[in-house]
Amino acid sequence: GTGYFGCRNSDGGFDEAEFAKQACQDAVKMIEIKLSQGAKPGHGGILPAAKLTQEIADIRHVPMGHDVVSPPAHTAFSTPAGLLEFVAKLRSLSGGKPVGFKLCIGDQVEFLAICKAMHKTGITPDFITVDGGEGGTGAAPIELTNSVGTPLRDALIFVHNALIGTGLREQMRIIASAKVMSAFHILRLMALGADSVNSARAMMFALGCIQARHCNSGTCPTGIATQNPTRSNALDVELKSTRVANYHASMVSNLMELIGVAGLNSLEELRPRHINRRVGGTDTRNYSQLYPVIEYGCLLTEKPLPEAWLEAWNRADPEAW
Repeated sequence: GTGYFGCRNSDGGFDEAEFAKQACQDAVKMIEIKLSQGAKPGHGGILPAAKLTQEIADIRHVPMGHDVVSPPAHTAFSTPAGLLEFVAKLRSLSGGKPVGFKLCIGDQVEFLAICKAMHKTGITPDFITVDGGEGGTGAAPIELTNSVGTPLRDALIFVHNALIGTGLREQMRIIASAKVMSAFHILRLMALGADSVNSARAMMFALGCIQARHCNSGTCPTGIATQNPTRSNALDVELKSTRVANYHASMVSNLMELIGVAGLNSLEELRPRHINRRVGGTDTRNYSQLYPVIEYGCLLTEKPLPEAWLEAWNRADPEAW
C-alpha cells in the first residue's frame, strides 16, 4: 500500500532492503501493489493512535503515540511506466515471486495508459486485481463507498477487453473482488473474464461481523476490528475459524455444482452466454449480448478503432496518468 508498512524508511518512503527481507520469507507467496480500493478510491486511510499497539507499530515500522496515515497516492512512482518499473523492482527484490497490482477503475484513460506502458517498457504484472466500486469497509467515508468507482462487472469486462485489445490478456491473470457472497457471484464474474475471485465481506460475516461500522473507533462489539482486550475476548478464534473454513468450502462446492448443472465439465468451459440477466419486464439478455468482447489486438492495429474506445485510447499516455 501507499504507506509501505513493514518496508518503509523513517520518512515513510519505500525501503528496498526492508522489502527484500520481508518478501523473501517462505510465507509470502505473491506481492500486490495497492493503487486503490473500491470502498474508497483515491482516499488513503488512517489507523488512529488509540488502536496502535506496540506489536503493530513494530510490524509496520511506525512510532507509537501517533495516528498512522496511508496517503492517497504512492511516492515510489508517479506514472504508468513508473508503476511497471516498480513491479519489476519488487519482482527482482522478492526473488521472482509473482507481483501484480490492485485498483478500482475510475477514468478509463488511466488504465489504458498502463496498457500502453506495458508495451513501452516490456514489463507486465503477473496479475491485476479489479476491485469494484461497490466494495466496502466500515472505515470508509459513506460518500466514497456509495458514489465513487466503477461497479465490478463493468470494470471487469473493461479490463478484460483492454488487455485483449492490446494483445496482453494471456500474459497475466485477472482477479475480481467486491461483494462476492455466493457461488453464483463467483460464477458470473468468471464468465466475464475473471481467472479467480476474492471474497472478503462474506468471510467477515462468517467470522461474526454485524456491520456495526465501528472499525475505526476501536469499539467493535464483536471483537473483530479492535485491539481492546476486553472486546476481543468476544472473538472465539477456534470456533470462528471453523465457521469461515466451512463457509469457504460450501461456496466452492456450490460453485462446482453450478458448473455441473450447466452441463459443463470445468470452469474453463464457462462463457458469457451461460449467464442471463433480466434487463426489462419481459426482456432477458445473456452476458455475451450485454458485455461484448472486442477483437484481439484491435487497439494496436492500423484499422479504425472501435468507437467506444477511440477517445480514451488516443488520450492515454504511458508517461502520465
